[in-house]
Amino acid sequence: MKLLYQLGRYYIFVRRVFSKPEHWRAYLQQTISEIDKLGINSLAIVVIISIFMGAVITLQSAYNLESPLVPKYLIGLTARDTMLLEFSSTMVGLILAGKVGSNIASEIGTMRVTEQIDALEIMGINSASFLVLPKVLAAMFINPFLTIISTFVGIFGGWLATVLTKAISPADYLFGIHYVFIPFYMTYAIIKTIVFAFIITTVPAFHGYHTRGGALEVGRSSTKAVVHSSVLILLLNVVLTQLILAK
Repeated sequence: MKLLYQLGRYYIFVRRVFSKPEHWRAYLQQTISEIDKLGINSLAIVVIISIFMGAVITLQSAYNLESPLVPKYLIGLTARDTMLLEFSSTMVGLILAGKVGSNIASEIGTMRVTEQIDALEIMGINSASFLVLPKVLAAMFINPFLTIISTFVGIFGGWLATVLTKAISPADYLFGIHYVFIPFYMTYAIIKTIVFAFIITTVPAFHGYHTRGGALEVGRSSTKAVVHSSVLILLLNVVLTQLILAK
């Protein structure tokens, strides 16, 4: 019953978030600010993690596929499809759930316990929409670009690993990168990213918005936000994969 109660509260909260904004210009300015805050500021960690993951995936594939019957170019293909199908969308989503999600939950939670949200409500402002909608729109806009960047950087990290370690020849790796590319995989990754961006912003905002108490409760809300966002991302990853890729 508690789960159903929380789901109901979340649904009502999301409806308030997506109600018609009072002042479009203020929302647009806030959305642009959130793009920089939630997306651009996350670029460095996405690039660093992606380049190392691309290198690790390539080296692990090279050292485990030692059979002479397995073409070496399949290592490049494996690195490309792993980054495209799974890492750059799902794993980056989990990373952002920790970085961005905790930030959103703590920011809105602090506003709640310091009664700033109550002040907005007294002024007749839809606080849920004013505080959360720009974050949702910003994340759903910028996160697909982070996914694309992560994919290319990860592939580059794999190529760099082949150059530095000679696990396979860079020529074989590059051939595998170009071998039987399916453009729909990029569409699949972007669809997942947009869904995950919605989860990464609305779930932490929900926990922060309904925080009660003081600083300790803000910390607890932030922790719950990260855990619940991560679980939902993993669950929806399975669901979306079945819905989109199943034939």
